[in-house]
Amino acid sequence: MEDFDFYPQKPELIEQKTKGKLSTTVLSVVLFVMTFLFLFSEEVDFIFHLIIVLLIHELGHFLLMKLFKYDNVRMLFIPLMGAFVQGNKEEYSQKQSLWVVIAGPLPGIIIGALLLILAGTIHQAWMVNLGLLFLFLNLLNLVPLDPLDGGQLFRLLMKREHDLFLLVFSFISSLVLIAIGWYIDSWVMIVFGFLMGFRVRSIQRNWYLRKELKEEEVQYTTTYKKLSNRDFSKIKDVLLSHTPTLKAYMDELSSDESGPIIASQVNNVLVSPVEKDAGILFKISLIIVWISVMLAPFFLLVFLNDSIKEHYGWYLNYLSNK
Repeated sequence: MEDFDFYPQKPELIEQKTKGKLSTTVLSVVLFVMTFLFLFSEEVDFIFHLIIVLLIHELGHFLLMKLFKYDNVRMLFIPLMGAFVQGNKEEYSQKQSLWVVIAGPLPGIIIGALLLILAGTIHQAWMVNLGLLFLFLNLLNLVPLDPLDGGQLFRLLMKREHDLFLLVFSFISSLVLIAIGWYIDSWVMIVFGFLMGFRVRSIQRNWYLRKELKEEEVQYTTTYKKLSNRDFSKIKDVLLSHTPTLKAYMDELSSDESGPIIASQVNNVLVSPVEKDAGILFKISLIIVWISVMLAPFFLLVFLNDSIKEHYGWYLNYLSNK
């Protein structure tokens, strides 16, 4: 007999379709620029360069998500924080996900290097400024800390479904961001590190939930569409037992009203299936490129210091006379 003979039919999951994505992106860019202009009114060139760097970085993620047919893809800029691209799929490919992540920093690093090479020939200070910003922000983004792209790469190369690993990794990332912010006296980074704490709390909550679900042999690594009625009922019961406020709220609603809400909450507990299609050669190649790109600036500074001074002495003079 099918499981719906013993368990009630799970409610339909109503997927939220994002409307006005372009207008939302444009509005977020405007708010981003206005915030920076209000706080740093004399740094117009820097703000303009920052928008270019962030836009190209996020366009890399955006275009790859579109190519791989992600749903509800949208780009948003957050004042004083940065920008991000959001999208989802029912089932993910590890290889595609890795390409989506590296599509952000890689173009920026290439553009930054080309700008610096060209600037050394035609002596344009704005090219050096823009090139350095491209390199700095995109290399910084490759540091293996959550939620940076480097952190996403690290998680994808590890066991993504391992909740305890994600919990420890996110907690350490939060502490490191706070420590770095404290050391360089950046209140923005400190606040961002504390905001990461809310994400850590959410991961911890899901870890407890899934630990109990695993003991009850509930299959939660699946899509909502493929979730059995039995597993839905089990997840619902465990979820409500862990969140009394949600249970009290559900009790006040009719079944028609509570159905879509509990469906959404159960869906949040599920772990999206990831096809492990990234071969060992692909992973090794990616790791080698990742490490090489991270170490390249230090190599250049140590071994090509005299050459850099020779080609960019004019820029150093420009900065001293500015």
